[in-house]
Amino acid sequence: MSADLATEAFAELRPRLFAIAYRLLGSVTEAEDVLQESWLAWARVDHESVVEPAAYLTTLVTRRSLDVLRSARVRRETYIGPWLPEPLLDGADQQAPAEDASDPVLLAESVRTAFLVVLESLSPAERVAFVLHDVFGYGYAELAVALGRSEDACRQLTSRARSHVAARRPRFDTDEQVVASAAERFLAASVGGDVAALVATLHPDVELISDGGGKARAARRIVVGSDRVARFFAGTLQPGAVTGAAFVTINGAPGVVVTGADGTRTAACIDIEDGLVRRVHLVRNPDKLRHVAV
Repeated sequence: MSADLATEAFAELRPRLFAIAYRLLGSVTEAEDVLQESWLAWARVDHESVVEPAAYLTTLVTRRSLDVLRSARVRRETYIGPWLPEPLLDGADQQAPAEDASDPVLLAESVRTAFLVVLESLSPAERVAFVLHDVFGYGYAELAVALGRSEDACRQLTSRARSHVAARRPRFDTDEQVVASAAERFLAASVGGDVAALVATLHPDVELISDGGGKARAARRIVVGSDRVARFFAGTLQPGAVTGAAFVTINGAPGVVVTGADGTRTAACIDIEDGLVRRVHLVRNPDKLRHVAV
């Protein structure tokens, strides 16, 4: 394979590689860094000796992601308040075609914020096994190469991860009209500061998880209940302090990016269940919003 063909191979596979790295790391920044490092490593490879470029590059990205993931778990032990993944705006999720996945529905769900939070509770090896095998449909032989373990060990890792995810897999409404209607009511009320209208859009047991990372105002614990969530959300996004709001799709879910008068930004995405907002994920940590441009 010539250098030009190697470059073309990487460019063609890049969307899938990014999709894998993002689901492993929950960070746009770290996923992009992994791809850059993988590209530099790929450029130094004897391409004539590579039989399957796709498998080789997947292994390259997976192993680098695994190193980052292990390091990130140590850092997150001292993270201030709840940790949430970096928001991924519509169009940025460069994922593989659904027909290439073992389960197209799972492929779509696996980028959702609530799903990524569940993946955070897996060990690094379990997360790799689940994402590669169950989400992207890689076989155990390929998984064994990527993880440097036996196929039997990879089967066990995948089974444990699958059981854990199944027990905590979040529910989402899938009817597009129901989701669009619920999201429209919530987003209009949230930026309008109408607490009563906001409460009416929320599930009684709604949860709000906010990530400020100690650098922006956020709740240190999960806020539960429609009245408490509405008041917290309205207080955080006070109408007089908001200079702009863009309604977008974040991690495959309805969301809004709000700009404050002081220049700060907030990215909020919601999960709809039974026609009401069941979860609100609020990212305010400025380090996680550098790539968010609306």
